[in-house]
Amino acid sequence: MKTSLETLDGLKRSLTVKLPADIFKQKSDAVLQKMASQVAIDGFRKGKVPLSILRKQFGDNATSDAVNDIVNETLVDALADVKVTPAARPTITKIDSKDKEEFSYTVEFEVYPKIKVSDFSKLKIEQTEVKITKADEEKTLEGLITQSTEYKSVKRKSKEGDQVTIDFEGIMNGKVFDGGKSTDFQLILGKGSMIKGFEDGLTDVAPGKSISLDLTFPKDYHAPQLAGNEVTFEITVTDVASPKAPKLDDKFAEKFGEKDMDALKKSMKEQMRVEIDNRLAEENKNAIFDALLVANDFTVPQASIDSEAQNLLQEMQERMQQQGMQPQADLEASAFNTEGERRVKLGLLIGEVASSNKLTASKEQLDAKLEEMSQMYGENAQQMIDYYNEDPTRLTHVELLVVEKMVQDVVLEKATVTVKNKKFQEVTAPAPQRA
Repeated sequence: MKTSLETLDGLKRSLTVKLPADIFKQKSDAVLQKMASQVAIDGFRKGKVPLSILRKQFGDNATSDAVNDIVNETLVDALADVKVTPAARPTITKIDSKDKEEFSYTVEFEVYPKIKVSDFSKLKIEQTEVKITKADEEKTLEGLITQSTEYKSVKRKSKEGDQVTIDFEGIMNGKVFDGGKSTDFQLILGKGSMIKGFEDGLTDVAPGKSISLDLTFPKDYHAPQLAGNEVTFEITVTDVASPKAPKLDDKFAEKFGEKDMDALKKSMKEQMRVEIDNRLAEENKNAIFDALLVANDFTVPQASIDSEAQNLLQEMQERMQQQGMQPQADLEASAFNTEGERRVKLGLLIGEVASSNKLTASKEQLDAKLEEMSQMYGENAQQMIDYYNEDPTRLTHVELLVVEKMVQDVVLEKATVTVKNKKFQEVTAPAPQRA
């Protein structure tokens, strides 16, 4: 076997493999002989058709099958011979089976880039800290009170704190925009869950009344097709309900699975700390990796980007189904290319840092991470740990998380780090406004 590797544009490579012509002929004849036992041709008994006849009738099919067999049998060794690893399955671009001396095929593929990670000491990274205050605890308790607040319909005009039920349509450029129509939609006036002017327009309105609001979506609105655009909301208020706050007693605590208010407050504080630790871990991790990405710009294989974009699309569709929403059938994976490229680059960077620093997860670290992850499963914690330990392949995800954290620590050890203090409410801010 002879091999020759050619560098094309960027990360693209072309590999030509040459073999003795007899190998192709033998493989083609073997394919035809297999066909002979399966096909029926007038004038010949099954299995007794001459190869010359089969070659005339089924030669193209035999050539295709023979080429696939030869590529499958030789490509791995050919790639090893030129010391290259494709980023995705190679594509056959050329076949020469006519030469009497040699059979050859050519495949094209992309390779992963060679990465030289920049000096961590040149990185400037901001990390966030949060101190939970008494005011934060009171605010969280207010949230629990809101969850338990009951609302009773009233025959007066609405005011701040009331729950209003509405039917509405959002009209932009003469038609209802996607997601801009709802019935029996409930919101609490004064919570700021809607765009500016929406809740103000619903204040001092009696049930049964209809109003029209001319508003403008914020320029930084999370849905780009709506950001900065003018819209008219046609709204009918179907119900106004007044709040009745619960008493803060043992019965209130029991609604949240605690025996009394002291136990509830203790549990609430613990949950606040867990939540803020998780939020900060994600925010600080992203700050580290964003700095790494900025300092290390390189090209990655398009095939890898396409694959990751497809994964992101599938993840989004699955989330929509779980939330009872209809998946967007017309959405293409290419819409996720930017995030897909980021993930591929980050994966390669983390892998390179881990490899160059010989970072591997020990059994003790894996066990500790599993224990940490299991805390979210309550009574089923041990069942979750057993599930991962039953099959070593399941531990791959856990191992990646451990190594990822080790990479963060290596970077922070050498980088210039500044600490920024944020408020609890700032880090745990709710999702973007709906409308």
